[in-house]
Amino acid sequence: MSAVLEELAPPRDAVADAMAPQPEASFEHRPRVSGKFLYAGDAKLWVRGVTYGSFGEQPDGDGYPPAAQLDADFAAMRANGINALRCYTLPPRRLLDRSQQHGLRVMVGLAWEQHIAFLDEPGRADAIVQRVGEDARRCAGHPALLCYAVGNEIPASIVRWHGRRRIERFIERLYSAVKAEDPAALVTYVNFPTTEYLQLPFLDLFCFNVYLEDRERLEAYLARLQNQAGEKPLLMAEIGLDSRRNGLEKQAESLEWQVRSAFASGCAGTFVFAWTDEWHRGGFPIDDWDFGLVARDRTPKPALAAVRRAYSELPFPANTRWPRITVVVCSYNGSRTIRDTLDGLQRLAYPDFEVIVVDDGSTDSTAAIAGEYDVRLISTDNRGLSAARNTGWQQASGEIVAYIDDDAWPDPHWLHYLAWRIITGDWVGVGGPNIAPPGDGPIADCVANAPGGPVHVLVSDIEAEHIPGCNMAFRRDALAAIDGFDVRYRTAGDDVDICWRLQQAGGRIGFHAGAMDWHHRRNSLVMYWRQQKGYGKAEALLEQKWPERYNAAGHLAWRGQLYGRGFTLPIPSGRSRVYGGVWGSAAYQSLYQPAPLTLLQLPLMPEWYLVIGGLAALLLLGLSWPPLLWAWPLLALAAAGPLVQAAIAATQARFPIPARSTGERMRRWGLTFLMHLMQPMARLIGRLEHGLTPWRRRGRLAKARLRASHATVVWSETWRPAEQWIEVLEAALRQQGGVVRRGDSCDEWDLLLLGGGFCGLELRLAVEEHGGGRQLVRIATRFHFNPIAAAAGVVLLAAGTAAALQGGWVAAGALAAAGFAIAIAIQRDCAASSGCWAAVAQGAWAPQPESG
Repeated sequence: MSAVLEELAPPRDAVADAMAPQPEASFEHRPRVSGKFLYAGDAKLWVRGVTYGSFGEQPDGDGYPPAAQLDADFAAMRANGINALRCYTLPPRRLLDRSQQHGLRVMVGLAWEQHIAFLDEPGRADAIVQRVGEDARRCAGHPALLCYAVGNEIPASIVRWHGRRRIERFIERLYSAVKAEDPAALVTYVNFPTTEYLQLPFLDLFCFNVYLEDRERLEAYLARLQNQAGEKPLLMAEIGLDSRRNGLEKQAESLEWQVRSAFASGCAGTFVFAWTDEWHRGGFPIDDWDFGLVARDRTPKPALAAVRRAYSELPFPANTRWPRITVVVCSYNGSRTIRDTLDGLQRLAYPDFEVIVVDDGSTDSTAAIAGEYDVRLISTDNRGLSAARNTGWQQASGEIVAYIDDDAWPDPHWLHYLAWRIITGDWVGVGGPNIAPPGDGPIADCVANAPGGPVHVLVSDIEAEHIPGCNMAFRRDALAAIDGFDVRYRTAGDDVDICWRLQQAGGRIGFHAGAMDWHHRRNSLVMYWRQQKGYGKAEALLEQKWPERYNAAGHLAWRGQLYGRGFTLPIPSGRSRVYGGVWGSAAYQSLYQPAPLTLLQLPLMPEWYLVIGGLAALLLLGLSWPPLLWAWPLLALAAAGPLVQAAIAATQARFPIPARSTGERMRRWGLTFLMHLMQPMARLIGRLEHGLTPWRRRGRLAKARLRASHATVVWSETWRPAEQWIEVLEAALRQQGGVVRRGDSCDEWDLLLLGGGFCGLELRLAVEEHGGGRQLVRIATRFHFNPIAAAAGVVLLAAGTAAALQGGWVAAGALAAAGFAIAIAIQRDCAASSGCWAAVAQGAWAPQPESG
């Protein structure tokens, strides 16, 4: 055994080299957050860490080993590829100094009495805040400082006792106390699964302790944590395995895949728990756990070599076979920002890629700028974004085609993460987050907190329904199989359409949180307005092609959840709840938000502005018929909805650079508030101008029939399952131009044939089995009215009649006209849906009269 351990130890000359003082230049720059990762200067900082301590009573009385032991431990760490250590208690200055000499950065834990009900005792919370600030002052500005941790695993029972909001506010107080002493330092809190629900958006980075001994479960949980971290880096503050219970070889095997899985998931770093088996809690030695990479006498374990191997190959194993990728940049008059894009592509660390720039008929210097770089430039007439994207994949030599916009630039490992997701699963495409860069100006910072930005839609933590076009990659053969992008989408909407078509063809779209790029936001209100209006046009074009994905009001119904910043959320209709298990005993405790009331969601719709306009029109008609003046409370409530929601959203906005004054803070709030009001109005105008209206007709107008047909039957000599009959009927309706929606588990109908936003036709099937594989299929139909439209029509007609009886002729005429317009729309939609069904029933289904 001693011979084996001797082989695991690093070479003696490596230890000697590691013990030599490191150049001061290696600590010239303090660590900083850059999107999902950490940087020191211009170099990405992969945290390859171990935890250190806590120790028992020591000769120096400061809780850490003497100088000789520190030098030996730190030298061995460096010789094994470790560049950071995590301390759980305030380290003395001598530890920080020696860490710097050995090239190690330190995560400083600021310990306090978090294991007790610390908010109950008067004065204790204030004393903790003061003490944490004083401890931070002792370390402030030290070059070896990686970050501060203002807490570590506040027990779930304590959080439950005080309530999560009080704990969140207290942690923010600790964060502010540290920032007051060391403003440039990074500050975090180390969480764990039993208090996963804590909402701490103010932290600089997201840290978690996770112990999972199954690789698949760990990788799934890491993907979940990445989505919770959002645009912040995710750092695993503790991972590990006990060698006493699992054995030395099992510990080594497990730690190697834990480290590799963490970095492959996009983590900024890991801390392996622990450097040594020597470990104390509350001043008492823990002798029945052996989590260390080395034993108590510092004899190396096999796990040390395993961690050294994993840390030497970041973020992916060295023997990975990477596919060739073609990066396509489509540009039309992008000279203002495309240089940032091409500079970023030059910094990519991927081993095998090419860059194609498709200049889509630019009239500025885009082509000249692209000509300065090692790229393949293809110049075409101005044909639109989708045509340019098609040119890119058709000319690509890579088996994967990645797209990035001309106002974005990638992280150096962008292609690695995209390719890793594709080659490790059955994905036809993959995307990643796009993050607004700091320093683009006050309006751009507010736009980053405004709605309507490019966001991803996830149906699980790694599977997407939609990925934005500024950061997406696809297998080239998958694009070829569906003939690429639809050229009708000249400026937007192409990314949504391509995702839906690939999924319709049976493909799956993946997502990787580490595949990030930086994406400039619009830097003026006029540009933001034009962008959102253009997105409204794209939505109208999408609805024309995919009408079944839109509801009656003209809204897209995503299956997944939208991720990103800037959403205008409904006014809360209930308290969020924590799934904690009985007595808070659940190992994984999550936060669940109650579903908002439908009424409170309505003001989020762009069409809500039509409601406000209609109520304002009623008030004007009140000049002719005074009873309509009573509409003013409704108008006030209707207008208050968007205003309140915009105010809440603006309050929750987060900016990369703190405001320097109250005036600047208020300007930011005002701009963000304004954009939350502008965005739905601009979208509405874009939709209306291109036919996406609540009163639009759905599908192709067939021969009108004003009543639903009687039950029809189809006799079949060939047996089919009921699900297949529904599919056959759905296909026949679509072939006739019908817009069809399938019923869900709570609907009494199987298919809904939409004639428009006011009326449709419900179809319900029953299959009779007649032996010998023969079947009789019965199809019953009835009209499906929009209750709001029907009620509005009745009310308007009744109000018009009342106005006429009282001599308010102007109001009577306007109200009656509106009521009749709704009635005509209902009649039109009924005719369209029933006529489409009649064409199917008389042709494709060859119905026979039902016998008694």
